[in-house]
Amino acid sequence: MSNNNSEPRTETLAETENYMIWKAEEPDGETTYHVELNNVTVHFFQEEWEEFIELARTLK
Repeated sequence: MSNNNSEPRTETLAETENYMIWKAEEPDGETTYHVELNNVTVHFFQEEWEEFIELARTLK
């Protein structure tokens, strides 16, 4: 976590050996979510993240 107001505050939401999901609270007030899958990272804004979670919940 950063204490500098110009840097985003980050929080790890979930992590395994190969994958990680984290969020960043940006200085401008926007929250972004990041899904790291080995060497690929997918970035989501709040609205996109909510839709992605809704989609993931439909998986069986």
